[in-house]
Amino acid sequence: MFVLHTARGLDHAADMTVLVMTASPRRDGNSTLMAQACAYGIRESGTTATLLSLPEAVTGFLRDCRICRQPDGDCGIADGYAKLLQEELIPAEAIVYATPLYWYGMAASLKNFFDRLFCYTAASYPDSERVVDALAGKRIALLISSEETFPAATNAVVSQVHEASRYLRQHFVGVERGIGNRRGDVELDPDDPLGRARRLGSELLTRHHSDYTAASTRPGSVWAAPKQHNSPSQDT
Repeated sequence: MFVLHTARGLDHAADMTVLVMTASPRRDGNSTLMAQACAYGIRESGTTATLLSLPEAVTGFLRDCRICRQPDGDCGIADGYAKLLQEELIPAEAIVYATPLYWYGMAASLKNFFDRLFCYTAASYPDSERVVDALAGKRIALLISSEETFPAATNAVVSQVHEASRYLRQHFVGVERGIGNRRGDVELDPDDPLGRARRLGSELLTRHHSDYTAASTRPGSVWAAPKQHNSPSQDT
């Protein structure tokens, strides 16, 4: 397991953990810088943040489960994925994915993470019901770095994470994007993606979230009604 670092929040509160997974093959890449800023914000909120490199933790690609699954039902791919799932992913209160934009999609290591999840959620895995139930309800956030500024360039990544979250009954609460190509470029982005990633981290467990269906109970107002102030009396 290749964990970049785990650090507790400033007040060591509640033993809650957020898992921040970086998909860039560059440890000092722009999406990794955003992940580090997000982890800092998480710790500021009093929550433990674990920052993990997917390219180093998960080295095997999905295969045909009918061929490589062990007789007892366990996955036959011998790398760090099972440990990542059982010791980091399932116990986490929330998950943050950080990826550079490659060919208008997510980095291969993050796509492989989702592909490999099938090994543990499919009915052929003996403990699949527990895994599916344990993944439900988690809060999800996404960080993307891209050289291109075109607003729709990241749509495919956002859509895929949104649909995966819905499928797993999770809550997709936020996306932040930084513009950069060379290492450290996002620090120069005038829209301050590092500051926004830090704020997302600090608000991840409390930020308002809604994803309605036709059956949802919907409040009359999204935010709490403002206090009513009496107008000052007018002298006649």
